[in-house]
Amino acid sequence: MGEERKLCVVTGGRGFAARHLVEMLLKSQEWFVRIADLAPSINLDINEEDGGVLKSALQSGRASYVSADLRNKPQVIKAFEGADAVFHMAAPDSSINNYKLHYSVNVEGTKNVIDACVECNVKRLIYTSSPSVVFDGIHGVYDGEENLPYPEKFNDSYSETKAEGEKLVIKANGKNGFLTCCIRPSSIFGPGDKLLIPTLVSAARAGKSKFIIGDGSNVYDFTYVENVAYGHVCAERALASSENAENAAGQAYFITNMEPIKFWTFMSQILEGLGYDRPSINIPVSVMMPIAHIVELMYKIFSRYGMSVPQLIPSRIRLLSCNRTFRCTKANDQLGYQPIVSLEDGLKKTIESYNYLRRVEKQTRTTSKASDYLGNGRVADVLLWKNKVAFFTVLFLAFIYYYLFASGFTLLTAVSKILGIITLLLFIHAILPEKIFSYQIQKIPPSYFHVTEEEAQRVGRSIGSLWNFLVGVLKSICTGKDGVLFFKSAVILVIIGIIASMSLQSIYAIGVPMVFVAFYVYDKWEIEIDSLLAKLSSSSLMVKSEIINKFKKH
Repeated sequence: MGEERKLCVVTGGRGFAARHLVEMLLKSQEWFVRIADLAPSINLDINEEDGGVLKSALQSGRASYVSADLRNKPQVIKAFEGADAVFHMAAPDSSINNYKLHYSVNVEGTKNVIDACVECNVKRLIYTSSPSVVFDGIHGVYDGEENLPYPEKFNDSYSETKAEGEKLVIKANGKNGFLTCCIRPSSIFGPGDKLLIPTLVSAARAGKSKFIIGDGSNVYDFTYVENVAYGHVCAERALASSENAENAAGQAYFITNMEPIKFWTFMSQILEGLGYDRPSINIPVSVMMPIAHIVELMYKIFSRYGMSVPQLIPSRIRLLSCNRTFRCTKANDQLGYQPIVSLEDGLKKTIESYNYLRRVEKQTRTTSKASDYLGNGRVADVLLWKNKVAFFTVLFLAFIYYYLFASGFTLLTAVSKILGIITLLLFIHAILPEKIFSYQIQKIPPSYFHVTEEEAQRVGRSIGSLWNFLVGVLKSICTGKDGVLFFKSAVILVIIGIIASMSLQSIYAIGVPMVFVAFYVYDKWEIEIDSLLAKLSSSSLMVKSEIINKFKKH
């Protein structure tokens, strides 16, 4: 190359954290960087085009791009030719719980990376792992260290396959002088993130960010993306150093900002920084988990028909409600890692980079909150009486259902009739030809309704968790010290008692009109209702505070 610079390869080099690593490596002037990713060619973002480091490096030859699929070993070998070090950062989207996809990339792809490194005589491999490899989805982790064992059961397929990939990388260390280590960055955030911040803002705009899952006391380690990149650089330097290589090789390291913070406090700071309201309504995990299981089941059934990946799934509920903090003592001692950007500065930089996602003032709103809550689609058009034909059609069907099915039936009778109709529809669907007037009929295979042993165990754990929660409530009430909990429990039981005493006919007769009227009224008097709810919320918080103070005095 004409200069004494080393060549490194960054797999998944167009990913979120990988872009920051590429930029850091180029700024150091120590490396020629080869970016490997799936796309056939590299397309720069606006900020990269406007005098960015990457653009000038591509023009000067200090950076290059190669299209490579990790599942294609010859492509990986070609990408690694002549490299001194490889930063293996490629991975599928962690929010998609698809075992087949994750295994093919995180395990089989990592095998190809290791084999290619050995064949191309690459000296050092730094693998981007995840703290989730020591998380079982049930028990939180507080001040976790690297000696934590892998769990018997993982929270999701991403964590499970990441752990398998990590084991392969550690096992490969030492072959013919080939050195490896693994980096476990915790909850990455920063400019360029296309998952955490956009999802959070999308939820806020839909009015879904008001809720706190659990009691809101769970603590997290969030890591600014530049610190993640720096952790990788420190790992490579340690492996390249004759003094530190022996200690660092074959090891795994947690990388964080070393500033634990309450999860919901962090989320609130981002939301408030972008002009949205902070979460304020607590929902117990025991309430959310059964709903999440139902949503996940619905996704498994309807995903083949285009249903998008839901946010409300059991693995995500567990992540939102548990502790996840990790020590960086080992990385500090053996890699020389220290965060280069504080959590406060990282939050400021992140919020500034997402100005385009800031809250739009009400005067520029094109839809009401009620419409946003209902998805601005057909459901909104019906419940808000916007599409009169659809509205009266649904009303007519509800009327027919009420008099032909719901009237006088017990809950058990109604459920049996619904199941009978579903069975009939499934049978008719099965005997239909695969094609009717050029319209393709997608068949549902029987295996689609199979419940795996793991899924059954998860449902069992959820039921057990709910039971333990209820027992914990009873224990707290028995002590006679938690008056607020007693009051909440009494109110909930009264409400359940009222609903349970009503017939299905009464529930239907009251519930359906209320749904239609409530959304219509809120759509028309949104500002007034929001103002009233805010006053009621403030008053209830004051009453709650007074009650708590009285009990503390006694």
